[in-house]
Amino acid sequence: MAEYTSSLANQMKMRDRDMVPRFLVVTMFGLMLATLAMVSFAKITDQPMRGVPTVSEVVKEMPITLIGARSGGVVVEDATGKEVAWSFMNKAGFIDVIWVSVSRERKVQGVAGNPPLRLVRQANGHTVIIDPATGLTIELIGYGPDNIAAFARLLD
Repeated sequence: MAEYTSSLANQMKMRDRDMVPRFLVVTMFGLMLATLAMVSFAKITDQPMRGVPTVSEVVKEMPITLIGARSGGVVVEDATGKEVAWSFMNKAGFIDVIWVSVSRERKVQGVAGNPPLRLVRQANGHTVIIDPATGLTIELIGYGPDNIAAFARLLD
């Protein structure tokens, strides 16, 4: 029996040693160091920002207020207090995601109450949510057509 246990222990040692090959660990740390070197170079040489969305003229704008809770969904109201969307309808679950982001930023910055947001369509076709209370700007690009449509259809 002791011989069987010893054989099993040796197998486990070999298996654990081979689970993550040394080459992958070295490569992972090499990539981390290369990234750190590139970021350091960019900061030291004061490189301009790249990949930042361009500012475009506002074509259409609508003040909205997000009201809700995680379990009951989030309601979008216009400036008059009329419900214009609800996160549980028409594949609009992305409204919850934006509400969580805005709520978190407002909590971090200590914003009291629930001031309205600006829902904006820009000349370049992008839909943007701007929170004047915190300065948070969320460009709705790259989130998928259904997610963008949850807000974009409010401006149509």
